[in-house]
Amino acid sequence: MQGSIMDALYNTHVKLLAFDFLSLSPNPSCPTDPSSFCRKGTPLSRAESVGVIVTRELKPGKFLRFIIDDGTGCIPCVLWLNQLTSPYFSKRNPSGVRLIAQLASKFAAQIQLGVVVRVRGKITGYRGMVQITVSDVVLERDPNAQVLHWLDCIRLARKCYDKYSKNGV
Repeated sequence: MQGSIMDALYNTHVKLLAFDFLSLSPNPSCPTDPSSFCRKGTPLSRAESVGVIVTRELKPGKFLRFIIDDGTGCIPCVLWLNQLTSPYFSKRNPSGVRLIAQLASKFAAQIQLGVVVRVRGKITGYRGMVQITVSDVVLERDPNAQVLHWLDCIRLARKCYDKYSKNGV
């Protein structure tokens, strides 16, 4: 039972606060997988967080790098904008790739300094730091979104994530 719950968390967008996200470490059982990280012994590959955009660096046609601050720390994020030129997408259906590129462009336009966003994506490492490689962005219009996210993170850590961690912590 425990293994199945931990496996279920692996491909789930796990809600994390920045201080928890920044404490993730590379998964020692999967050293060749750049998107496999551990939280207290539990393997994770995807994350969700909510915060205020505090930096924004755009390389047109390549990527948008930005940082979100949730009050517990700052999470680096990258949104790739090179779908139409990347060999990674060359074997995929062209209409699907165009749709992904359009969505990425739309997300990039929404990512502005001072805006509160919910980001979801893969947990990846870059230059020794953990980051979110963004798959989707939602502008948060509810002024309580960050507080509700904090409460979700605390509740889920106690009732779910920590309960099934290998360390039992």
